[in-house]
Amino acid sequence: MERREFLKGVGMAAAATAASYRRVLGANDRIRLGIIGPGSRGQELMKEALKAPDVEFAGVADAFSLRQRQALQIAPAARACFDYRELLDRKDVDAVFVATPLHLHAEHFLATVAAGKVLYCEKTMAWSIEQARKLRDAARTSNRVIGIGLQHVSGGAFFDVKEFLTPQNMGKITKVRCWLNRNTRHGEPQWYRKPPAECTAENVRWDLFLGAGEGARNRQPFDAHRFYNWRFFWEFSGGNVTENMVHQMAFWQKAMGLGIPLAASMTGGVYLWKDGREVPDTIDVALEYPDMTWVWNAGFGNMHEPFGDEVLGTDGTIVKKGDGVRYYPEKINRPDAAEQAARSQGVNHVANWLECLRTRKEPNASVELGYSSAVACHMANTAYREKRRVVWDPVKEVAA
Repeated sequence: MERREFLKGVGMAAAATAASYRRVLGANDRIRLGIIGPGSRGQELMKEALKAPDVEFAGVADAFSLRQRQALQIAPAARACFDYRELLDRKDVDAVFVATPLHLHAEHFLATVAAGKVLYCEKTMAWSIEQARKLRDAARTSNRVIGIGLQHVSGGAFFDVKEFLTPQNMGKITKVRCWLNRNTRHGEPQWYRKPPAECTAENVRWDLFLGAGEGARNRQPFDAHRFYNWRFFWEFSGGNVTENMVHQMAFWQKAMGLGIPLAASMTGGVYLWKDGREVPDTIDVALEYPDMTWVWNAGFGNMHEPFGDEVLGTDGTIVKKGDGVRYYPEKINRPDAAEQAARSQGVNHVANWLECLRTRKEPNASVELGYSSAVACHMANTAYREKRRVVWDPVKEVAA
């Protein structure tokens, strides 16, 4: 299918189905799910969904036959196919997970909404700022319940942070510092996955991986390494920024109402493994907000500080590590205040989305949050790749 024909078909389908759902879900109706891209993350989503009551998987679609079989082990009653469009054409599928590689999110997002399905799209919502804007606009003109896989905003730490984020506790906040670090044994590069023997041109629909619509890639010979290790390459991925920073970015955007940054800078490089990967393994990001900076430091060569966040204010500090959150008063300004600790119970992110299918409420991670977090990530990546400070134009909605 030519790209122009595909987009025309998506637009016609969207106009035909924008008024209502194919099937209105009642409080006790069984939700019939499909998934596009049941790889390692997609299979985790399937298992999470099946923990909820009155849920079943009717269909799975993946370009790799091995992934189809693995998904059917989780949901034996489902029907499998290679082409996701076959799944979207089915009347017995109410809602769809999209868990494909990043460069395919836009194509699958738009097609799912056009088919009249409700949608859960994995993070990062889109491969580029332009795509993120198109997905946000499509969501705004539809009546779909759409959730994004930014599960940190459903964790107990989110509710604890909101409790501590008061002017009395914090005073003037000037910096949020976040970090994520990993390490691996020598000879075991981070993210590398050896393609299984079955990963061949005969068992992979390479054309579907390259894409047919929004975000389609240039035709190129089948490459098992690029197919299995797509996170290494800018053509398919946004690197560690869109894999991990996006979670911490979205968390603080929602908790503090930060929105899109004014400007972004990013430094780093491929320092550890000269194995053909293009995305950096060591990263320093600085995002500028009015009177405040948000910074993210990440690396794959040391895990002395594995994961955490700090909010620095004139009157206090919030430290988030794992699911635990602590508040420390700045004694110079709050001499009588005491340290506080909290560990609230979070909610299951997938269950929240499934519940919203019935109630029509907005999921914890909305498309608007998916948009703002995607833009921040792509501003950072653009700054790195173009070796410059990137500034956001809120009128044109572009990074200049």
